Amino acid sequence: MSTIRQEPVHAGEFLLSEGNGQISREAINVAPGPALVAGQLLGLVTATGEFAAYNPAGEDGSEKAVCILFASLGESDIVRRGRAVVRLAEVSEALLTGLDADAEQALAAHNIILR
Repeated sequence: MSTIRQEPVHAGEFLLSEGNGQISREAINVAPGPALVAGQLLGLVTATGEFAAYNPAGEDGSEKAVCILFASLGESDIVRRGRAVVRLAEVSEALLTGLDADAEQALAAHNIILR
């Protein structure tokens, strides 16, 4: 009996193109919580200024997608430091986590275009 393993999305694998240098990326603080994979859509929690997984049912700021996590982060009970694509990029929609029509529109406002 063989075990089939699925390889996760690698850091930045979802990026098709981005602005010159690293103008598309920013260092961010990610709220404590579960592990997040590269390509996870993120919202900004207004009370803390920390990013969390995009949650369309949220009422804390996470209901609006504002960026995409560049590299996976492990589960943590403290704030984590990460990197996110926040502007001027083309991304592969097939490699994103949490995507819906509202998130696609919200990302387009930041010049993050899905392909």
